[in-house]
Amino acid sequence: MSASQDSRSGDNGLDEMEPEGVIESNWNKIKPSAIQQRAILPCIKGCDVIAQAQSGTGKMATFAILILQQIELDLEATQALVLAPTRELAQQIQKVVVALGDYMGASCHACTGGTNVCAEVQKLQMEAPHITMGTPGHVFDMLNWRYLSPKYIKMFVLDEADEILSHGFKDQIYDEFQKLNSNTQVVLLSATMPSHVLEVTKKFMRDPIRILEWKLDTLCDLYETLTITQAVIFINTRRKVDWLTEKMHARDFTVYMDQKERDVIMREFRSGSSRVLITTDLLARGTDVQQVSVVINYDLPTSRENYIHRIGRGGCLWSTR
Repeated sequence: MSASQDSRSGDNGLDEMEPEGVIESNWNKIKPSAIQQRAILPCIKGCDVIAQAQSGTGKMATFAILILQQIELDLEATQALVLAPTRELAQQIQKVVVALGDYMGASCHACTGGTNVCAEVQKLQMEAPHITMGTPGHVFDMLNWRYLSPKYIKMFVLDEADEILSHGFKDQIYDEFQKLNSNTQVVLLSATMPSHVLEVTKKFMRDPIRILEWKLDTLCDLYETLTITQAVIFINTRRKVDWLTEKMHARDFTVYMDQKERDVIMREFRSGSSRVLITTDLLARGTDVQQVSVVINYDLPTSRENYIHRIGRGGCLWSTR
């Protein structure tokens, strides 16, 4: 239940990446997340990309590595510009980039305001960091006052793009984009991607590759179109269980999630006081709930055996999605 425009399956681009000096690890043994598998190749090819995935899936780490791969270390100029909605997030991104590029010698600066402006201007002009990140307003000022040169910027990244484009920064972002070279690659990252945000991107993105997920909306639509007494929703990781539970609570669904109080939760679910149980494969074996009418694989099971155990969790009358 996901949608993408030209997700370009097959080669995910990892073999083309040469992260020399990037983190001390065995690169060949790294298993990329779903967003990493789908986003790396389009970015390497220089395409504009809109990437939507929930928190904790490695979006920023992916694009930090891609930025580090593309910059020319011998060129003392800002070559990548990253915008974030808050100074705290900009500083966090800076830490990620610095940690990943620790052995490369790439310079990085968080341009967030609220600091000594003279010192910041001096750093931008004298050191010209390879990568600059910051909040939209402060970065706009630095560009406008010509303390930050757009001449060599070839990658423009908006992290938490939904927040940036929904809080009055739309015109400012477009003005910043106008100062960049016409061939600058634009990348948008976000956990959600509302339609009005996608509409805004038409102003400054060229035929972007869209890597979007509509799972949550589709899941909620099922409850509008089907008669569901109770449902079990299977997810692959505990962290995602927490995330989906929070999202469904926000949409007024009565949800229980599998956790330490498992016996209490199962008793409540069997009694019918909750309609939805969100769980990992821990529940897939040995537990039957007769009134379950739908079993939903929100994430694909990791094996055929898990799939069989999942779909057998309902009573005599069940269906799977």
